[in-house]
Amino acid sequence: MAPFFKVYHDDERIQEDISILKANKIEKENIYVLSHDDDRTNRIAKNTEANTIGASEQGLTDAVKSVFEKQGDELRDKIESVGFSEAETSEYEAELDKGAVFLIVTETYGIDLDTIIG
Repeated sequence: MAPFFKVYHDDERIQEDISILKANKIEKENIYVLSHDDDRTNRIAKNTEANTIGASEQGLTDAVKSVFEKQGDELRDKIESVGFSEAETSEYEAELDKGAVFLIVTETYGIDLDTIIG
């Protein structure tokens, strides 16, 4: 099953939605944020106790490889590492180019997240 995915352009809104997810028993280990700006990603993750996509999700080889890649390649690798297809990854990376922040939930436990944070 593909991870849950939602696009944001408002940092406050994504932080509110992450709080809602946690209140609905979604474990923080399954909640990730990603943007083009590492500082922005880290700030949102820190404020919400969510995760960023790092070496443990990518695997050590991919994480080391991404250090030497262009930012777009690195982002595509990160998106693929949490369960998206190559085609989806290219589409989603274009959204990141427009300043989006992604909320990715890797395990929903059968909860309809569109209903909770729609």
